[in-house]
Amino acid sequence: MASIALQSAASGLSALSSKLDVVSNNLANVNTTGFKSSRANFQDLLYIERKQPGTENANGDQRPIGLQVGLGVEVAGTQLSFEQGAPIATDRPLDILIDGLGFLQVGIEEGETAYTRAGNLTLNSDGELVLANDVGRRLEPSITIPDDAQTISIGSDGRVFVSLPGEPEPQEVGQLELATFINPAGLTQIGENLFTETAASGAPIVGEPSSGQFGRIVQGQLESSNVNATFELIELIRTQRAFEMNSQAIRAADETLRAVAQLRQ
Repeated sequence: MASIALQSAASGLSALSSKLDVVSNNLANVNTTGFKSSRANFQDLLYIERKQPGTENANGDQRPIGLQVGLGVEVAGTQLSFEQGAPIATDRPLDILIDGLGFLQVGIEEGETAYTRAGNLTLNSDGELVLANDVGRRLEPSITIPDDAQTISIGSDGRVFVSLPGEPEPQEVGQLELATFINPAGLTQIGENLFTETAASGAPIVGEPSSGQFGRIVQGQLESSNVNATFELIELIRTQRAFEMNSQAIRAADETLRAVAQLRQ
């Protein structure tokens, strides 16, 4: 009956609406430092099996194909892309780029740790390195810059040095650490360019930059958003056209049901 067509097309509209939300969020964050784009993955729903393939008819012949009617589509999930964004030179000493794998670690409420690729750092009133946002999350482990520091230098291995008055050599004041995950796509996005650990992501593996699998630190640069604006605009048009086609399917099913109802008069 056309009622199944109505349900299938309605599920298509719902799924495409979710995809539109994902694409719109990607485009909205095209200039967000360290942002990672997402895509909506679709999967078909259950099927009504009206005739089973392989069954025998009265003559003993096997049916080569079956008769199955699908019940529509749903969004299976959103999948993050951790492709590295292009570097942006800023020449600010507290802007850092992670060239390769790894996340900076920051503290959030209740002693938990979140992870970010955004390297736009600044100092708070206590001289600690924090994220340059409206909350000012502290890096973990905490690094404090002396009040009389004249210059700040961050090496590719994450060691932080400062030049102090009267000291001929730079003094090391801290060490940046990075975290990686077996399945970073399993991380949860919580806003503020932050991710949190889940059972799907696995436990964090912590280490120093430029060692093993960890990327190196580049001072004076930031990682741009990895959103491909051209690709997202194409996806936006494809989603709009698919939405229109599903709307037409609903109208066709409605007209069919109306014609059936009129036959009974």
